[in-house]
Amino acid sequence: MSSALTVIGIGDNGCVGLSSEAVNAVASSQVLAGGERQLDFFPQFTGRRILIKGGFMKALGEIVEASNEENVCVLASGDPMFYGIGSLLIKKVGGENFRVIPQPSSISLAFARIGIKWDDAYLLSLHGRARTGFLTRLQHFKKMAVLTDATNSPAELARYMLEFKQEKWRAWVCENLAGPDERVRQFEDLNDLAACEDISPLNVMVLENKGPDWQPRDSFFSLHEDEFAKRVPKKGLITKKEVRTLSLAEMQLRRDSVIWDIGAASGSIAISAALTAYEGKSFAIEVDEKSLVYCRENVQSFAVDNVEIIAGRAPEVLTDIEDAPDAVFIGGSKGSLREIIEYSLRKLKPGGRLVLNAITMENIQEAYSTFRELDIDFEMAQVAVSRGVTLARYYRYEPLNPIHIFSCTKPEREI
Repeated sequence: MSSALTVIGIGDNGCVGLSSEAVNAVASSQVLAGGERQLDFFPQFTGRRILIKGGFMKALGEIVEASNEENVCVLASGDPMFYGIGSLLIKKVGGENFRVIPQPSSISLAFARIGIKWDDAYLLSLHGRARTGFLTRLQHFKKMAVLTDATNSPAELARYMLEFKQEKWRAWVCENLAGPDERVRQFEDLNDLAACEDISPLNVMVLENKGPDWQPRDSFFSLHEDEFAKRVPKKGLITKKEVRTLSLAEMQLRRDSVIWDIGAASGSIAISAALTAYEGKSFAIEVDEKSLVYCRENVQSFAVDNVEIIAGRAPEVLTDIEDAPDAVFIGGSKGSLREIIEYSLRKLKPGGRLVLNAITMENIQEAYSTFRELDIDFEMAQVAVSRGVTLARYYRYEPLNPIHIFSCTKPEREI
């Protein structure tokens, strides 16, 4: 097979680990591109060399231009199609003039070294990325492999987990895989990993929950309100379980959704949404200082690090949020309900969902009239829930406050 551009995966063991196909591809190319360490594996290569240094984008144009007239080989670490440069190159040159000869990825090598299967593991790259949502993901998966960097090093991540009382994890740190100085270490206690200072920057960290009865928390809709810290005696400042379940269902969340919870109070909606959208982000907007104390406490106790708390009054503080929402929940408005609805509809992504809970007649009327005046198709439902409570040796129903739930989908037209 001939190709204008070939991407070859290469490990720390250099040419020793290459197949005959990869060796022949290098030998028949006129241009060889790669990092300094990778190019050093081929001192016998006499063609033109393109050094990839200080970021791949600087060399990308030269590589693509060379591939128009010459056979080019690009050397990449491990599997170039796994968090590598392969996907970017194929967009530039097209599939017809492109082939990949991969090596085992660092992830597959790490699990091979520690002797654990990885078809059920969650793979997360924190290399050059924010760690937002790292802890939230841990609540869904018993096993995780993490690509780290200097900022999100294994020791720093261990300290971060301990800060949120996530102690029941064992860790393996696999360094310089397939290289002459390869090292694999197991840490049964995260405190030992947190204190470790001699870890190579080229590493993969594998985490596994040690709990024998650990189960993923697949649904967070039905968390009881008593599981959240909240203002007492003002227990009304938290959405009750049944209403929260219905409201979250109306938001139609995906695992990567961005959510605004306006009037978050204790944060039960923002936290439940963040746990459901574990690859997304949730913003809890609240103006009351006392409620903010409980909201922060709940974020800490539920270990949801993809919740960002915004202190202030809506809609004014909403302008500080750069992330356009996929879903907006309005639970409180402090007299600015119409303005909040209008601003939220403008900022929602097309097809995004707005859900509003109203308890007072004034808010019910204002929400209804606002949707009508904006010519928005909406749904409304009154939810009246009664819970069974004991009375001596008998059982009776005790009603909760009835709630009106408004919901709509943002249309394609401008609001």
